[in-house]
Amino acid sequence: MSEIRDVIIIGSGPAGYTAAIYAARANLKPLLLEGMQPGGQLTITTDVENFPGYPEGVTGPKMMEDLKAQAARFGTEIVFEQVNEVDFSKRPFTLKTDFNEYRANAIIVCTGASAKLLGLESESRLMGHGVSACATCDGAFYKQKQVLVVGGGDTAMEEANFLTRHCSKVTIVHRREQFRASKIMLDRARANPKIAWLLNQEPIEMLANAKGKLEKVKLRDTRTGATSEVATDGIFIAIGHKPNTEIFQGKLDLDETGYVKIHSGTYTSVEGVFAAGDVADKVYRQAVTAAGMGCMAAIDCERWLERQGSH
Repeated sequence: MSEIRDVIIIGSGPAGYTAAIYAARANLKPLLLEGMQPGGQLTITTDVENFPGYPEGVTGPKMMEDLKAQAARFGTEIVFEQVNEVDFSKRPFTLKTDFNEYRANAIIVCTGASAKLLGLESESRLMGHGVSACATCDGAFYKQKQVLVVGGGDTAMEEANFLTRHCSKVTIVHRREQFRASKIMLDRARANPKIAWLLNQEPIEMLANAKGKLEKVKLRDTRTGATSEVATDGIFIAIGHKPNTEIFQGKLDLDETGYVKIHSGTYTSVEGVFAAGDVADKVYRQAVTAAGMGCMAAIDCERWLERQGSH
């Protein structure tokens, strides 16, 4: 069997890397398992301008490289492996990847969430080049421009309202005439003079200009099947987020939408397992809040280990 470690961190976005920095500096010799998308959602964001300490802004991938280097500098062991199975029924806890089995006295879960996307090839190709899944992250790049928001739930209404602070016009594209959004959010969007509506329409292709930037979106009428093209400076996919918690089902208490439930800071339903970042936060979902929670989880974990006498 493998050695028993003090703490293993699952996931490598701002929460995971920050937890690693704090755990390593507390001499816990953390192991961080990066998962299949090291750096998480930020790796599909081109520019980040709202993270403190980067006055000129920074690209998402560069910021993740910086955080990773900082975690490594203090002695974090970083492994590019994806956890497929966890056993939290007894301590030490056991984690399985495709290649190895790991054991630890404490676990920090930082597996993040994924923006739900439409699944179009052109959508992933133009992500960060006119296609975005986060208005708070990217809205400021569309000052006085016209954009589309896809979705019919609270996320779409929230993103559309937020974008009207920057954009001259925001058009909500929805495949039906009925909305999942709560009445208050829908009424707020309907009352906003900068918001227009394209109903019974669904995007089927994103079209780029010669420079590889989004220029038009091809829509299909969900009633007639007729297609049309609409010019736009940007499109925001706002059909919700899905926390990456499949492997924790039945192992940790999750809320009705699949987010890890935490209490007293970052404690989960299992003693010795902590959670931080977007896997447990469906409200703020920002790099800076994820990093803050990563710090909290590492401190909670260190104090808990001390009380167990295992550190």
